[in-house]
Amino acid sequence: MAENLQVELVAADRVVWSGEATMVIARTIEGDVGVLRGHAPMLSVLTDAVVEISPVDGPVVVASADGGFISVANDRVSVLSAHVLLAEEIDVDAARTELEKAQGLIGSDDEAEQRIRRAEARIRAVEKAR
Repeated sequence: MAENLQVELVAADRVVWSGEATMVIARTIEGDVGVLRGHAPMLSVLTDAVVEISPVDGPVVVASADGGFISVANDRVSVLSAHVLLAEEIDVDAARTELEKAQGLIGSDDEAEQRIRRAEARIRAVEKAR
C-alpha cells in the first residue's frame, strides 16, 4: 500500500492539480466525503462545491468544482469536473455579483439554482483558502 494518496484534480481543459496528498474532501450528492489512504473503492457524483486537498508538502489546495465525479481506488483519487477553479483564481467580487443576479432569477429560470450553488461554492473556496 502506498504511503500517500495519488491525487488528480482535472477540469475539461486542464489538469488543475496533481500530486501526493494525505487527504481529499469533496461534496457528493450523498454528502461530504473524506478520503484517506486505504479508503474503499468508490465512484460518486459531485455537486457544485468546494474540493480540499491536503498535499504532503505545502498548504491545503482549495478549489471550486462545478459538479463532476470522484473516483477512488488503490489509493488513487481522481476528481473530474467540467470546470474547476483554484481559490486563488476566483474573482470573489464577480462571484458575489453572479450570486446576486442568480438570486434575482429564482422561480423564473431552471438554471438559477445551479448558478447560485456555483457562485456560493466559489465564494466558500476563497473564504476557506484564507
